[in-house]
Amino acid sequence: MSTASQPALAQVLLASARHIHEVLTGSSLTDSLARTPTSVRAAAQAHSFYALRHLGLAQELRRLLVPRQPKEPLLDALLMEALLLVDVAVRFQADRTAFSDRPETPIYSVHTVVDQAVEAAQSQRQLRPFKNLLNAVLRRFIRERDALLEQALKKPVARWNHPAWWVQRLKKAYPNDWQQILQVAAIPAPLTLRVNQRRCSVARLLALLEQAQIPAWSPGHDTVILQQARPVQQIPAFDLGWWSVQDSSAQIAGRLLPITDGMRVLDACAAPGGKTAHLLERADIDLVALDVDASRLERVSENIQRLGLEGNHVQLKAAPAQDLNAWWDGVPFDAILADVPCTAAGIVRRHPDIRWLRRESDIQATAALQQHILKALWSTLKPTGHLLYVTCSVFPEEGQQQLEQFLAQHPDAVLLPESPLQVLPSLTTHDQAGGDGFFYALLQKSAQ
Repeated sequence: MSTASQPALAQVLLASARHIHEVLTGSSLTDSLARTPTSVRAAAQAHSFYALRHLGLAQELRRLLVPRQPKEPLLDALLMEALLLVDVAVRFQADRTAFSDRPETPIYSVHTVVDQAVEAAQSQRQLRPFKNLLNAVLRRFIRERDALLEQALKKPVARWNHPAWWVQRLKKAYPNDWQQILQVAAIPAPLTLRVNQRRCSVARLLALLEQAQIPAWSPGHDTVILQQARPVQQIPAFDLGWWSVQDSSAQIAGRLLPITDGMRVLDACAAPGGKTAHLLERADIDLVALDVDASRLERVSENIQRLGLEGNHVQLKAAPAQDLNAWWDGVPFDAILADVPCTAAGIVRRHPDIRWLRRESDIQATAALQQHILKALWSTLKPTGHLLYVTCSVFPEEGQQQLEQFLAQHPDAVLLPESPLQVLPSLTTHDQAGGDGFFYALLQKSAQ
């Protein structure tokens, strides 16, 4: 039985199955969630995140149980999701502490999952003819689970829950770290905050969170990590602009770019504005926030206002960064933050749909775009000025190789030793913040 705040599992399964199907046909999970009724959206999002993090295993299990892929794509997605939930249910039944450190994992009894999956099929005309098949396949999985899992996990896609080409590229690029990178991607990222030092301090925010009985800690800098994620509206002082949500690796950008009061600074590819706000929190600068998407620039404006940073001189411009005639006024910049478009391969634990949306050919395409953007932006930088090249990727073509090519083509570019270069995804402990995967290169233009 469902309530206004808790929809029936059958409804959640259907909504999540649609998300999985739409991701597999090229739609982002964000767009798919936006089309989902609000009554079921939160629960379906949690289910979809879990399913997409384990989709390689689900695909292989379905293939073993139903070798011929169902012609009805929604059935295929529903079956894969139900198989994963049955697996969770069996593991939880065997060990009640199995998911004690994963409160976001959807856990139900085996009977409930099977019953509600069949109910979900019964509720849809195109799925109704397959409800008996769905029931039979799930019950067979329950009986033969151990053997089926053993067989499925022999496949790299099922073992690592990433496309085979992705796994092979990480193996080649990071022979000592590739397994850790893939393991981290299976674990939900923590909710990480960046304290707005213009309005608050880390100590003050931690005290406020403790008063609200929200366990949190700081690994250093302006970073605060919540022990358990929750909606931002439930965290004190959001409306007061005391903090922003930003991954700890992403926070490196705002600290690394050298800026001081009065500088003219460009934030290229600025939306949604986390790094933009960080720069404005650090210094009173004349900032141009540029993004190709005018609608996403609205988010930048909203963030600036919420954080109380509108006193700075900020220009929002919508145009492609590489098209200088569309946005640049000819006045050079003292500093440039170039957080360029990429495959986003470093943030897959926060966006588990990315690994299933990307194609191997996307790497070359984004690398070519990055090269065009870098070349254009470099021409707008003052001599002795700094440009920080950033991508949220772990593929060398978008990081180290891109940097080497740029340095070879621009003899006036000097790589500074402050650059951490490739930051790999890591787990959160009390010794480290555990951020996403990013590439950083801080460049200075030689004096003419």
